[in-house]
Amino acid sequence: MQGIEREITDRLNQTLRADENVFHKFIDAAGDLAVNLVVAVLILTVTWWAAGWASRLVRRLIARVHGGGPPDVTLQGFAGSAARYLVMVVGVIAVLQQLGVQTTSILAVLGAASLAVGLALQGTLSNVAAGVMLLLFRPYRVGDVIEVAGRTGTVRALDLFVTELTTPDNLKVVLPNGKVFGDVIVNTSYHSRRRVDSVIKIDLKRDVAGLMAALKERADANPLVLKDPAPQVELTAMSEAFVELTVRSWVEAQDFAAVRADMMLAGRLLADGAEQLPALPAPRAKPAAAPKKKRAPRLSERLRVKP
Repeated sequence: MQGIEREITDRLNQTLRADENVFHKFIDAAGDLAVNLVVAVLILTVTWWAAGWASRLVRRLIARVHGGGPPDVTLQGFAGSAARYLVMVVGVIAVLQQLGVQTTSILAVLGAASLAVGLALQGTLSNVAAGVMLLLFRPYRVGDVIEVAGRTGTVRALDLFVTELTTPDNLKVVLPNGKVFGDVIVNTSYHSRRRVDSVIKIDLKRDVAGLMAALKERADANPLVLKDPAPQVELTAMSEAFVELTVRSWVEAQDFAAVRADMMLAGRLLADGAEQLPALPAPRAKPAAAPKKKRAPRLSERLRVKP
């Protein structure tokens, strides 16, 4: 009996010691996990701050490369976005390594499954590739007014994935770069001057020659219409019911809408026999010339010893 009791006591002691070792190992593992989680959170915080800092640094470097001229806002936004995403990817890899995830094995699996990943992300990757092509060919820049994919607006941002527009009625339109690059892009801000074609249809019974002379006089008197090349009034179509006249006027790009509206209204009133026309648009004030910036001395000039 004593031998059996001794054997039972020994087994109980062994079991308790084993349970105590498991408990200590659990405590140690939990402590290590807590430390790794704290470090991972710190790495994520530093990564978030470093991504913003890298983006701002790239923007400042691009602005410095342009010297005293205006910086390329499109290139600044694209390069800043690329730098931010690159830093964030590096930070995520560092967090995974801190948590004990074997990133080499993950990269190996991704490399083996590159075809499947490429097919799954073909839309996203095509947007990135289209963004790079838009940056290289520069069909538009930030601040230009463009027509693309049935939308007209001012370009506010060109990112790695999307192009952001603001419409004339103040709506935000986000277009994937792949759709923008694959569509017809009309940049109405590329040239500083544009031709306004104002079409007026009148009855055959009207005095066509007199109306053409009145329209030419109205275009010549408009201070927003350029004198060279001079405005022209042409008969562009004729049918059994009406005659179509087109007033062609060259203007500055920012005056396109104002001149077109004035000529169409004047043409309608003159065709109806009105004796008094609305006042002409006010001439646009010329911007004051910006003061010339003093050129920064070159390195050779700085190192030159004065006699």
